[in-house]
Amino acid sequence: MTDQDPIAATRRWLERAVIGLNLCPFAKAVHVKDQVRYVLSEASTADALLAELADELTWLNDTDPAVVDTTLLIHPQVLVDFHDYNDFLDQADAAVDALGLEGEIQIASFHPDYRFAGTAFDDPGNCSNRSPYPMLHLLREA
Repeated sequence: MTDQDPIAATRRWLERAVIGLNLCPFAKAVHVKDQVRYVLSEASTADALLAELADELTWLNDTDPAVVDTTLLIHPQVLVDFHDYNDFLDQADAAVDALGLEGEIQIASFHPDYRFAGTAFDDPGNCSNRSPYPMLHLLREA
């Protein structure tokens, strides 16, 4: 998907897959109200992504949910290997805790090569968490 705009591709995936296939019953409402924030990360290292993640978690927490309810942090240049991405998720959750946002914001994970533990790569169940680019979904718990 390197020839596409990552935000446009992600928006199309949200509309066609997530909403179109009703993979998430909450996605349509925030999409229709234009409350989804799409952030394209320029990070090329996991440390840089972690810093951007902390900034975005803080921004989302400080923003009125009626304006932005959820953020998709798209990072096409870093953690393209699923195993590296999966390992990073512990650091992402630790950032939520360090910012005192546990119970306020959680992180859902999406990756082009997503694979649940104990499944074959081509298991259809993995498709629910496959996206056009690696991304972190920052999701308000309320």
